[in-house]
Amino acid sequence: MGKRVALVLAGCGVFDGSEIHEASAALVHLSRGGAEVKIFAPNIEQRDVVDHLKGSPAEEKRNVLVESARLARGSIQDLAELKASEFDAVIFPGGFGVAKNLAKKPIGLCCISPVLAAKVFPGCEVTVGQDKNVDGRFPDAETASAITELGCKHICKNVNESHVDKANKIVTTCAFMCKAPLHEVFDGIGTMVQEVLKLA
Repeated sequence: MGKRVALVLAGCGVFDGSEIHEASAALVHLSRGGAEVKIFAPNIEQRDVVDHLKGSPAEEKRNVLVESARLARGSIQDLAELKASEFDAVIFPGGFGVAKNLAKKPIGLCCISPVLAAKVFPGCEVTVGQDKNVDGRFPDAETASAITELGCKHICKNVNESHVDKANKIVTTCAFMCKAPLHEVFDGIGTMVQEVLKLA
């Protein structure tokens, strides 16, 4: 029987919700790994809405659950209904902050969301890629120093790799924190998913 995995979304779109490619890659790799996946999102208003074409704030209001349903093809539940005891692991594509409520389960985090683990799990080990801007591929390398300032350890990894913090059951990969071809981001998310399933 496949592992039971909760995938938590935070809307639909890199600038104000979940990063679509990361969510899709995680779902593909979970499917490939034989996992039984249920998708969740909180039934709340988005903190802000961004016009992704212009890259600027929009005046409209959107609901996180409704927007996340776009990615889930309608098959989604309110995060309030998630029971940690019913799942072997949880994965957060992109960034979203409910990891604290699901401690003691393996957690997969990608892109900027490893910072959430650094805020919630003192002394944990995570990666957001490299700690130096190597050849312009890691423009957000200062995030690594922010993780260190939070009292956690940043582990340098390439985009197609992930890091496993076995003590805290946290698996992280840098995804779009690195300027890399989509297939390399996809491969890194794949290693993250595989490691989460091993820990589950």
